Amino acid sequence: TGENLLTLLERRFDNVIYRMGFAGSRRECRQLVLHGHFLLNGKKANIPSIILKVGDVITLKEDSRKSVRIKELIDRCASSPKWLEVDREAVKATVKELPKREDVDFPFEEHLIVELYSK
Repeated sequence: TGENLLTLLERRFDNVIYRMGFAGSRRECRQLVLHGHFLLNGKKANIPSIILKVGDVITLKEDSRKSVRIKELIDRCASSPKWLEVDREAVKATVKELPKREDVDFPFEEHLIVELYSK
């Protein structure tokens, strides 16, 4: 149950953009998604809580590539997790596989959350 929770949280649209390295924080990712800067499978998507699946492709809209802030973010972007295939030149990412527990890079005790909600 805990691993399923982590997998769902990691696959949120805004979190995937954060993992791509195209934003400084998760809040910034959420705002970029809400403002419609990214496409999901070639279609406009402005809902941060969309759960992505294997094979989904995220791209930056052509109009958004001109933004100075987004150019800065792309230039500074760090490495991405192994479950994402990121093409920095095309500003595009594909979900290769589902994330696993070891892909989560912050301390997290999922059993405590599961225990809380199971009461």
